Order: sequence, then structure tokens, then C-alpha cells
Amino acid sequence: MLRVEETMDYMTEKQAKKAIIDIGQRMYVRNFVAANDGNISIKTGENEVWATPTGVSKGYMKKKMLVKVDLDGNVLEGSYKPSSELKMHLRAYRENSDIRSVCHAHPPICTCFAIAGIPLDTPVLAEAIITLGDVPIAPYAELGSKEVPEVIAPYCHTHNGILLANHGAVTWAEDAYSAYYRLESMEYYANILLITDKILGKQNLLSEEQINALLAMRDKFGVKMGGVPRKGSKQ
Repeated sequence: MLRVEETMDYMTEKQAKKAIIDIGQRMYVRNFVAANDGNISIKTGENEVWATPTGVSKGYMKKKMLVKVDLDGNVLEGSYKPSSELKMHLRAYRENSDIRSVCHAHPPICTCFAIAGIPLDTPVLAEAIITLGDVPIAPYAELGSKEVPEVIAPYCHTHNGILLANHGAVTWAEDAYSAYYRLESMEYYANILLITDKILGKQNLLSEEQINALLAMRDKFGVKMGGVPRKGSKQ
């Protein structure tokens, strides 16, 4: 597991645009998005955010398509329209000033868990306990509505990502690539839970003592927050 260097510096606009294009391509090739799904944003100042446009495939974006907005959603730069789901990103930034980037996508297995109403909270994977802890499910909200920011708000100080009921996944972090890597980690965790529970039919849960030891390691890996998985087995 790579340690994320702790920094509160903002990315430059040039760095942010390059990162958004790169992360969008990574989402696309990993099948985390289909058609024009998903959105990515990076906060580059106290009141400025660069984000993906609406109606454009994340695998085929150009820098000229990106949009800069303030925390109220007012367009500051760019000729394309921002996604209606950007309101969710902006709420995360307003809720927690440490957040520098937000990623939203529809990774297939995570999305299946979101549709089934099953949180990712089974203590079977050490890395997932450190980086995520647990991934709860936010209540359903209509796409693009004002309810979407409301349902994610309670988790912005306690978790590193959530599942959106019947929708997909969203992650955030102190830097752009950490936000994206958390999306990868969530999908990997969901895949492990699916295989061990539904295909192998067996999960050896970590004990409460083992879980607590892993949670204590978060500082070592630069993980500042994260949920706590449900209690494991007793030993």
C-alpha cells in the first residue's frame, strides 16, 4: 500500500486539468463508466473547482471541455456546461475543507451492491479496513436533484466514500489520485465480498482485535478518516 504524502497545497490549474483527463481515461478503460456517465472534480483554490462537463465520455475528454466553477456552482471559465451532479461534489467541499477532489462513477460490482442495498462492511480484507473501513449506502435521491448533495453530506467527515442507492459510487480525498484510487479500492473490495460470499460461500471474518489493530495503522498510511466495519468474529 502506498503512503499518500500529507499536503494541503492545491493543484495548479494545469495539473488539475491533466489529472482530470487522466482519471477520466482510467475510469473509462476499467469500465467504471459507460457512455457519458460519471464526473470528476478537483478543488484548485478556496473558491474554485475544475470539473468534467456534462454529456461527454470520460474516455474522450479534452482539456478545453473542462469547466471551472465556484463553490456555488457559478461557471467561471469554460464553454461547456457542468454536470448536474456537480452539486454533490460542491457540497462535499463545503462540508469538509480538507477534501480536494471528488470522483463519481458506476463501477459495476459496487453499483450492484448499491442496487441490492448491501453496504461494504464485512471485515475480510486488511487493506480495505485501513483505507475504507466500511462503505455505507446513502439513501436514494433523484439524479441531479438537490437531494443528492443532502444525502452525502453526513458522511463527508467520517468516511472516504459511499454507495449511492440504486445509482453508483462516490469517493473523495485530499488529492485527486487518492480519490480515484479509493474508487478502485471500493470496486476491488466489492468483488472480494461477492466472490467469497456468493461463489465460495465462505468468509473468515477478522476478529475485533485484528480490526482495531488495522484501524490504528491509518496514521502510518496517511489515512485521516474512514468508517469502521461491523464487528468481526471473536477469538
